[in-house]
Amino acid sequence: MRRLQKLAGKSSARAAARRPARAGAGAAARSALGALPEWNLADLYGGLADPAIARDLDRADAECAGFEAAYKGNLAKLAAAPAAGAALAEAVRRYEALDDLMGRLGSYAGLVHAGDTLDPARTKFYGDVQERLTAASTRLLFFTLELNRIDDGLLEAAMADPALGHYRPWLEDVRRYKPYQLEDRIEQLFHEKSVTTYTAWNRLFDSTIAHLRFTVAGRALAIEPTLNLLQDRAPAKRKAAAQALAKTFQQNVAQFALITNTLAKDKEISDRWRGFADIAEARHLDNRVEREVVDALVAAVRAAYPRLSHRYYALKAKWFGKKTLPHWDRNAPLPQAPTRPIGWDEARDTVLTAYGAFSPKMAAIAERFFQKRWIDAPVRPGKAPGAFSHPTVPSAHPYVLINYQGKPRDVMVLAHELGHGVHQVLAAPNGALMAPTPLTLAETASVFGEMLTFKKLLAQTADKKERQAMLAAKVEDMINTVVRQIAFYTFERAVHTERRSGELTGERIGQLWLEVQRESLGPAIELKPGYETFWAYIPHFIHSPFYVYAYAFGDCLVNSLYAVYERAAAGFAERYLAMLSAGGTKHYAELLAPFGLDARDPAFWQRGLGVIERMIDELEALDGR
Repeated sequence: MRRLQKLAGKSSARAAARRPARAGAGAAARSALGALPEWNLADLYGGLADPAIARDLDRADAECAGFEAAYKGNLAKLAAAPAAGAALAEAVRRYEALDDLMGRLGSYAGLVHAGDTLDPARTKFYGDVQERLTAASTRLLFFTLELNRIDDGLLEAAMADPALGHYRPWLEDVRRYKPYQLEDRIEQLFHEKSVTTYTAWNRLFDSTIAHLRFTVAGRALAIEPTLNLLQDRAPAKRKAAAQALAKTFQQNVAQFALITNTLAKDKEISDRWRGFADIAEARHLDNRVEREVVDALVAAVRAAYPRLSHRYYALKAKWFGKKTLPHWDRNAPLPQAPTRPIGWDEARDTVLTAYGAFSPKMAAIAERFFQKRWIDAPVRPGKAPGAFSHPTVPSAHPYVLINYQGKPRDVMVLAHELGHGVHQVLAAPNGALMAPTPLTLAETASVFGEMLTFKKLLAQTADKKERQAMLAAKVEDMINTVVRQIAFYTFERAVHTERRSGELTGERIGQLWLEVQRESLGPAIELKPGYETFWAYIPHFIHSPFYVYAYAFGDCLVNSLYAVYERAAAGFAERYLAMLSAGGTKHYAELLAPFGLDARDPAFWQRGLGVIERMIDELEALDGR
């Protein structure tokens, strides 16, 4: 079950919270930003000792065994029987119910672990649950393998029955993997060994990151507050934070290189056995996107580096009275940028108002995250950098984790993750098998939510300096989403390609990192000594190889989509929510067609990149006044 195989990466790739996320706790973290919510996981289970966990694990074992006994070796016979559609539909329904049950268990374990990756009890619980689920789901591996051995004509005839026809999108998705599936016992071996191969290395990475400390001005900080200092107004603090990051990364670079080499080799072995021709082909298959479309995106963005990042960073250096900026000033606040911290209540109201102006329904869904404590917001010692919205399972609801510190960018992160959450809520009625959305569309709602929030704030801003600061912050976010992520993808391709010829030293990985960073950032950003190690902490390289291009795909797609919205007559919001509600039931091309968009058109990516260029145009115009 691919849901279970990917669960660890979805739930814990970007979060490692220090304090327990107590299921029944009513307390909210209080700070100068107001009361920051901590999530309530009781909708899944009541705590580590909840008897329902043991009961559901036992139930999963029993029902997986029963499913195997009922269907293993029998699917071909069912497909040839007179009532094939009804019989196969019942099998798929049982499989889907198991996916939901086991997904609930895995989601809870992952979220609890994200609550405190340093807590031995939570770490053991997470590992034990993953092992139980892997063992149980091994009994289900035969199902999709046997489905793919059914004759195309027989399966097509069976789908004439509406009961099975309902699952057509999922069945077609499964059959796309047919050329790459292996003999049953090899698939079983790959599945069972996942606990001690890539999953174990993922956990080692998370644990290593969570334990690292960075000494800044005599204080030992975890990674999140240290990274946050790179956006501090004081130049000395930004420099000190960057140097602390470089020093600690360098001290641990051998371990990060070992993790990277091992996972790259593990992926190469799997890809070779399955027959994938390209190092990113498995990701493209998961994303339901053609390689040529991704290649066109990458080529368009790399060609636009001089018009986007190079041009913007030269402008930013000018604002600071310099020709170049050291890498630790890349995300520095502008000298004229407002410094007022934004309280939690204001952030919530800003996002909900922006959502509500577009669609009251969308705002009402987002509001539930605040009302029902589906959000974990405080920064805590040991909590990993970043944010996520984990969909859990359709029978429950998503949970959002962010690290809120009152900066304008944090408001955009909140808008982003709530966009994911709204998308996941709308898609849930499609069921456990068809609710998940390919990564190429998974970032659509999140980036659109950001754009709604940004446009709302910008429209309310008359002051030139405030407008300039807002535009600059948005351009930086878009550069980080498009340029930086395509540079990450280019870096990953270089590492995985070279790994096929042997291990890479930490020094060599650093050289590859500097090459792509120089190309993407341009001459106005000076990469000081120590920056060669900054590849080490990026969780996507570890948990989700080649995931990163989905951010650029989503941002460019949303730029084009938003342009349609600004010109659209009534009904756009309804079409947009219908697109989100489709979940994984439709190909991205089919979902974009009602908006007149086609990602296979070379001009599509240029339109998306043009939005960023026009914002830089406005910044240059404001600068000249």
